[in-house]
Amino acid sequence: MASQRPGFPVRLTPTASAATRGRLPAVPVKPLVPATPSMASDAVRARMVQRLAAQGIADSRVLRAMGTVERHLFVDSALVNQAYEDTSLPIGLGQTISKPNVVARMIELLLGAPALAGKPGDRLGRVLEIGTGCGYQAAVLSHVATEVYSIERLRGLHERARVNLRSFRLATVHLMLGDGMVGYPKGAPYAGIIAAAGGEAVPEAWVTQLAVGGRIVAPTQSASGGQALVVIDKTARGIERRILEAVHFVPLKSGIA
Repeated sequence: MASQRPGFPVRLTPTASAATRGRLPAVPVKPLVPATPSMASDAVRARMVQRLAAQGIADSRVLRAMGTVERHLFVDSALVNQAYEDTSLPIGLGQTISKPNVVARMIELLLGAPALAGKPGDRLGRVLEIGTGCGYQAAVLSHVATEVYSIERLRGLHERARVNLRSFRLATVHLMLGDGMVGYPKGAPYAGIIAAAGGEAVPEAWVTQLAVGGRIVAPTQSASGGQALVVIDKTARGIERRILEAVHFVPLKSGIA
């Protein structure tokens, strides 16, 4: 039977789509960075990958994906010279593109899902990303997952990600404007769910939409008042949670803005 899942790019709700007609997006949607000589950007990207490996990222799938996606195409032209440094950068509307090390670390954790145990070379199945931002992490995920659903609640960033990803022609990436806190039930179950924003706890909707053998990687509020990464595995025995290192992400919010 033919798949009924939305194609790229889509919006989550017709009402949200209609509400934006005739409005200029809050973030510029034209291509932001002029062409960069491929040999130069390839060399800089290769050095970034070497740095990630030295920092402990060991999964070859992650390193290969990080070395393939051109991060400088997702940042403002004034910040291009910092695109491959291990730093987060502003992308507008109070949001940031995460540090390369954080992106790689979280995706590597995602690939440790129980369903992939003993299958080190396999791709993860369908992944739900909460917080598309500028689209960079969705592009990286497309190299390690069979299908990516990515939700963004801010219209300006949703439009920016659409433009940023258009030239990549990623048929397996679906962008949606919607409330990430409720997930996306139509695409469930997911082999992995990854969040780029942190709340007090992982929403129960995400756990419900996670497949058995799947994994959630997300920042949540820690006991000290900061944030820490949490890994949630759904197994045949039930739910298993682990709290890992401290991180700093933008707050997880509901609604569309």
